Amino acid sequence: MTDLSVECPNCKKSVEWITSNKHRPFCSDRCKLIDLGEWAAERRSISVEQEYSDNDRQ
Repeated sequence: MTDLSVECPNCKKSVEWITSNKHRPFCSDRCKLIDLGEWAAERRSISVEQEYSDNDRQ
């Protein structure tokens, strides 16, 4: 079986996607914590369409 490699979302370093890599998809705990900090500071977000209830459509 061929090992899968992915890019670290933070530093773009190549990371092996294997069970023993406890930080995947990140290359290190440092990159994982940097990413978490960016989400906590609201510098990252997932865009979604705003949903409206029936009461909002008048």
